[in-house]
Amino acid sequence: AAVENKRSGHLLDRLSEKMLAMIANVSGCLPYMLPPVCPENCLATKYRLITGACNNRDHPRWGASNTALARWLPPMYEDGITEPKGWNSNFLYNGYQLPLVREVTQKLIQASNEAVTEDSLYSHLIIDWGQYIDHDLAFTPQSTSRVSFMAGEECHLSCQNQDPCYPIKIPPEDTRFPGLECLPFYRSSPTCGTGNQGMLFGNISAGKPREQLNGLSSFLDASTVYGSTTALEQKLRNLTSEQGLLRVNVQYSDEGRDYLPFVSQVPSPCAQDPSGNTSERIECFFAGDSRSSEVISLTAVHTLWLREHNRLAKKLKNLNLHWSSETVYQEARKIVGALHQMITLRDYIPKIIGSSAFSQYVGEYHGYDHTVNPTVSNVFSTAAFRFGHATIPPLIKRLNPEFQEHQNFRTLRLHEAFFSPWRLIKEGGLDPLLRGLLIAPAKLQKQDQMMNEELTNKLFALSNNGSMDLASLNLQRGRDHALPGYNDWREYCGLHALVTKQDLSSVVSDTKLVEKIIELYGHINNVDVWVGGLMENIMPGARTGPLFACLIGKQMQALRDGDRFWWENNGIFTQDQRNQLTKHSLSRVICDNAGLYQVPTDSFLLGTYPHDFVSCSQIPGMDLAAWKETPHQTGPCGFPQKIPNGDFVLCSEYKNSLVVYSCHDGYRLEGKEEIACIEYHWTSPPPVCKDINECENEINPPCHRSSICKNTLGSYQCLCTDPYTLADDERTCIDSGRLSKSSLTSIILAVVMLGFCSVLGWIVICRG
Repeated sequence: AAVENKRSGHLLDRLSEKMLAMIANVSGCLPYMLPPVCPENCLATKYRLITGACNNRDHPRWGASNTALARWLPPMYEDGITEPKGWNSNFLYNGYQLPLVREVTQKLIQASNEAVTEDSLYSHLIIDWGQYIDHDLAFTPQSTSRVSFMAGEECHLSCQNQDPCYPIKIPPEDTRFPGLECLPFYRSSPTCGTGNQGMLFGNISAGKPREQLNGLSSFLDASTVYGSTTALEQKLRNLTSEQGLLRVNVQYSDEGRDYLPFVSQVPSPCAQDPSGNTSERIECFFAGDSRSSEVISLTAVHTLWLREHNRLAKKLKNLNLHWSSETVYQEARKIVGALHQMITLRDYIPKIIGSSAFSQYVGEYHGYDHTVNPTVSNVFSTAAFRFGHATIPPLIKRLNPEFQEHQNFRTLRLHEAFFSPWRLIKEGGLDPLLRGLLIAPAKLQKQDQMMNEELTNKLFALSNNGSMDLASLNLQRGRDHALPGYNDWREYCGLHALVTKQDLSSVVSDTKLVEKIIELYGHINNVDVWVGGLMENIMPGARTGPLFACLIGKQMQALRDGDRFWWENNGIFTQDQRNQLTKHSLSRVICDNAGLYQVPTDSFLLGTYPHDFVSCSQIPGMDLAAWKETPHQTGPCGFPQKIPNGDFVLCSEYKNSLVVYSCHDGYRLEGKEEIACIEYHWTSPPPVCKDINECENEINPPCHRSSICKNTLGSYQCLCTDPYTLADDERTCIDSGRLSKSSLTSIILAVVMLGFCSVLGWIVICRG
């Protein structure tokens, strides 16, 4: 009701602070509005928090998960607060309506699967690394509601713009989606207290524009492997192991090598083998990022790093038998995160933006800068880093050990590999796929071949029963986020604004494309930033034009310089450890975790087999001896005492031992968190871990109010009453579409009674 009256009164201005706090609590915002509690123990400088919080001690929310994406330029909402670009049909931009995004796809972006120019320099794997790293940096959750807030109409049944529904209108001449007026699209969830939500926190007069969440930590920290919340991290770990391992699949293995575990919520929405036994399901995989099953080539990269963590953990434990499981896990996680940073900045980004732009925007590393905000920007996540969609080929190859077409596993059309983990488990595992990724070329981005039909017409999205269009999704998302236009971002990067058709022709060599852009948009200032960045001429030695090179370069510099735990920063690793890390590579990770015996020295470079491949014995790697601790590390007090449902980490050296205890998720520490070794004894006994009753948490309830919360040892369960079932979020009850057991029983009893009465009636009539 308060939202309904937003324009007619100041009801919320009169609400008490207690009432506003209650609204924040009910909305689920309160946990994200409270300042994070930063550790003050010795671990604060040793390991990063899983959420990314407290990296910057002065600004503990910078880069943390569940905070707003950074705005490098102010948003351009049509009402100044929340309405996306293109929301109102009568709203004009420089005298013109914005074109429908599907129309932009058809006239500027889409190319046939056959119209593909192969990249002569880079392999298919460079695409998957880009997607994998993108999923390490940002995830913008969509609205959990699938019906409009005002009318209560289901989004997929309506073509009206009613928040959170912002459907993609289909032009009348579009033959790919006959009979449809629109494709469903759900707006990104707003950050607490922004947009219309701002009124719920007393911001009526301020009118704070809508911001979008990043559900992940912004840092290059391998959150794809470990997650960005403590709850997810705990679910991913094998807490029964003393080796600091991650959980693996217990049903299937790949020639003795591990697969990712399956998700716990079954049946999952992933595709199944159409020729398989319907009773044998292959569920979606479970990883640090929920998109790990999006396409099998991405899943392969996720699987490599699961195996790499466990390989490192086992070796570290053998080197340091006195290490606790927690220490082994954290040290392996620290190494894996460093490798992600190193491979990305050393081997990937210079190939994408070119050495010249890398020097200009990223440059040499000079150490951690606490004044740099590392938060991922909205324009980077929503536009610039989506350049890679124009480099995806329509095919995924799978090759035999001789790097020839596999006799059993054919080359796949891209749409056949979406959300299909069964293809890994039933069709040869990782090795045939990795060979194909190494030897097949990426697609070259060309102005008349931006995206193939596999992506513009056949994208398989789990949230939709039919196919989708990735290009239109990108454009609609940019408008949903109110990103300023192409020219605004050129000026932001110090590039000259384009005023005339001749100006546009100076950065877009394809004259037909220039004509189409002017015809569609009417004015150059109206061009969406994602389209503008894609259409620019590629710079020498790069795979992007100057605008995206600037935006990607600036973001990478911020991610590096604003990260206190960056692998090159002093105190994170020893000099010997840093030297060892530089020897490692993605090729070495493949050698150590797959069945390939020959690889290129640089996995991103395209080569021919066997000419450009070398034996794995010739691929250097790090020597973990640099992580071996000297004897007597435990000090004069002896080995710290273990505690049930918890673990500890030793923070310091001999004669100055400190031990920091922690509990597994679902348990609360009682006693001293940190104890010290002084004069041959510990300053206090170890703490204990007590079960937390999560169901009593009123600030951040674990279950939605539609479900019933039941506490369990170390965890909880969200339960639904019949006929409701749990949704995919495992906390909300939704209608199952079937009758409840009680209703069914009543119907059966009614039928039986009716039958009994009918029989009794006939008996009476007949006797009469």
